[in-house]
Amino acid sequence: MKQFYTRGTDNAGIGSQLMAGCTTGAMAVAFAQPTDMVKVQFRAQVRGAERVKRCSGTMDAYRTIGRTEGIRGLWKGCGPNITRNAIVNCSELVTYNIMTAFSAGFISTIVVFPVDVVKTWFMNCSAGKYNSTINCAVTMMRNEGPKAFYKGFMPSFLRLGSWNIVMFVTYEQIKMPVMRSQQSWESLI
Repeated sequence: MKQFYTRGTDNAGIGSQLMAGCTTGAMAVAFAQPTDMVKVQFRAQVRGAERVKRCSGTMDAYRTIGRTEGIRGLWKGCGPNITRNAIVNCSELVTYNIMTAFSAGFISTIVVFPVDVVKTWFMNCSAGKYNSTINCAVTMMRNEGPKAFYKGFMPSFLRLGSWNIVMFVTYEQIKMPVMRSQQSWESLI
């Protein structure tokens, strides 16, 4: 589907990804709707006030629905189910993109923050307080413990996490036309 919406290129923008997600979700629902209908029927007979057992098993449920509502009855509620699945797929895709960028920001902050804190302390110290950045780091550890290396972590992470979301989403959107123009340029050579 992605290739259908991107016209065969490997780079899909968020719009193409959302459309591909909606289409594949719709196809999956259309295929699996009879099974969902049977599941709903079983839930209804368990939760119903009358608690009347309408079906004795899965195959009996398919037969009962087919007999009482016709073969089309197995696809009853397919439209709302497609809508539901499209919303699920889109929200998962958007969440995946945002969480990926946010996670990248979190991990980068964890990894780089101690170096950043030592750099800041060393740059802000009075002349002669530390004879090197290593001396600064060792003194911080000795005097304040490992927590000293993560002072101010949360504001820094929130800044970098939100910046990463904007940066990675923008990067993906800019990358596509650049790749297309590069491919066009290379085809001329």
